[in-house]
Amino acid sequence: MIRDTLARLALLLVGLIVASVLIFLTLRVLPGDVAQLIAGTDGTPAQVAAIRERLGLDEPLPAQYLDWIGGVLRGDFGTSLLTGTPVMDELLQKAAVTVPLGVMAMVVALLIAFPFGVLSAMARGRASGTALNVGAQALAAVPVVWAGMMLIVVFAVWLGWLPAQGFPRSGWDDPAAAVRALLLPALTIGIVEGAMLLRFVRSATLQAVGEDFVRTAAAKGLTRNAALVRHGLPTVGLSVITVLGLQVAGIVVGAVVIEQLFTLPGIGRMLVTDVGARDLPKVQGELLALTGFVLIVGFVVDLVHRVLDPRQREAT
Repeated sequence: MIRDTLARLALLLVGLIVASVLIFLTLRVLPGDVAQLIAGTDGTPAQVAAIRERLGLDEPLPAQYLDWIGGVLRGDFGTSLLTGTPVMDELLQKAAVTVPLGVMAMVVALLIAFPFGVLSAMARGRASGTALNVGAQALAAVPVVWAGMMLIVVFAVWLGWLPAQGFPRSGWDDPAAAVRALLLPALTIGIVEGAMLLRFVRSATLQAVGEDFVRTAAAKGLTRNAALVRHGLPTVGLSVITVLGLQVAGIVVGAVVIEQLFTLPGIGRMLVTDVGARDLPKVQGELLALTGFVLIVGFVVDLVHRVLDPRQREAT
């Protein structure tokens, strides 16, 4: 178990290094000159050259990468070219919106997927089971932007229950207002991701129904549903834990889009703005932070799965 964990930790580190290299190189091949952008359209060649030298853009790419990644390892993600503030400070400030949004979306997705996925499997062959399955497939195909717009129309415009856009200026100093601002965005992501996860829960539940230990429990006098709930659902839960690691990537992508739609001051919205402004240090830091978050969550989920599942421990 320890050897397997260390091997997976090594793979995580390799993944982070590869991701950092790809992020660095990808941003360097984008069209446009950052130094010229900062100098403005009336900047002289001398001014552009001075800016390029000050930012280290005239150094070879390997030297630029090592300088950047060395700073990241020390907790220094660089300084924004446009605002002059440390990238780490802005990341922490924006994460106070994006991280709670992601957690709330994940909770919504689980609350939809697990009970309705199990009900859909237990009602297989009946009209209710078919309706749940078809509804999940339809919701999973809905673009997240369209789902968000529909929720805004219903809950913000028609009912007036929740704000359509924005986040309190006081931030989390007013927790109730902050939660209200994140509810609709979290519902938007959670409903779409929950519909995708529901189909997996349904398949895992149907597979559990056919397992020997469930059939044995039913043969000893339990009803099929009671045998499934007592002995089958724990295995379904373990399977769902694995998929949750993959769902995190979808939630992060959804957050980037939804923060734009709901005008939330999170990392996703900041990333879109900074890409347009060619603020390289911030974009590098934001992409690396989001990629690292997804990879680390995947590693932790995999580790938890192995700790909880005896079959996984025996296999290692």
